Amino acid sequence: MRNKTKKLMVCGMCAAMLAMSAAAAQAEETELTAAETELETEVYTGDASNENVRNQDDIGEKELLVISFGTSFNDNRQATIGAIEEAMEKAFPDFSVRRGFTSNIIIDHVLTRDNVKIDDVGEALDRAVDNGVKTLVVQPTHLMNGYEYTDLSDELAEYADAFDQIVLGEPLLTSDEDFEAVAEAIVEATAEYDDGETAIVFMGHGTEADSNQVYAKMQDVLTAGGHENYFVGTVEATPSLDDVVAAVGEKEYKKVVLEPLMVVAGDHANNDMAGDEEGAWKKTFEDAGYEVECLLTGLGSMEPIQELYVAHAQAAIDSLAE
Repeated sequence: MRNKTKKLMVCGMCAAMLAMSAAAAQAEETELTAAETELETEVYTGDASNENVRNQDDIGEKELLVISFGTSFNDNRQATIGAIEEAMEKAFPDFSVRRGFTSNIIIDHVLTRDNVKIDDVGEALDRAVDNGVKTLVVQPTHLMNGYEYTDLSDELAEYADAFDQIVLGEPLLTSDEDFEAVAEAIVEATAEYDDGETAIVFMGHGTEADSNQVYAKMQDVLTAGGHENYFVGTVEATPSLDDVVAAVGEKEYKKVVLEPLMVVAGDHANNDMAGDEEGAWKKTFEDAGYEVECLLTGLGSMEPIQELYVAHAQAAIDSLAE
């Protein structure tokens, strides 16, 4: 791990005021985190004791490192991220497939709650170096080329001299063909609900980065494909929940089906989407008079999505020979 420390010099009363403010903020954050952790531990998310976290040594000279944000929902993690990793192992038997998560909060929570250790990106890269890996292919399960993808690319650049070859694969939604493939996959997976009386709504995360445009583009692809009962929104950006509710309200639907447009069905899917609290998508649509059904299945559990990640990893591998 490479730690960078910034020193901020202040003096006199300003220093004391800043210290008090920082201490108060830290205390509030610690209290909130503790409360959230206590709440989550009361919810059973599955057994992680037999999960293959893919942090073994004896890697060999060729490694395929699958990087994900991660989730603390054990069953869904294995059904999505784990399924993608298994697809990689089948497709690339000459590579040792390993795992890395970008969220240290999730890593720490799973370790504390389940005593299961998952490598973060730095630990996974250091493991590769220590094991003498010469060819490193890194395939993220990120949805788009946003801030996290950029951070990952920057971190890999610091290891450029540690391997003979290193390459980063593309995120899920990169080319026009990717959008078409994902649209086809989610339509096929929800075809039974497309009866003309049901609005099928996919909830994405959203980002302040320019890459947030992928959600509007996915909506355009679905609509252009004749799937007019499909809607795409985001939790933290646009299209917002209000935007989606308004769009659904333009037609006479009786029912709304909600599903995450995310690789995993973790905290956002279970709480922001399927929760009963004020502001949750499920409750908002119910309050608007719709019958609501929630599908807690992340994109990573769909075989066509797994195949698309494999194709991106294959393209990355092919680029090494060029």
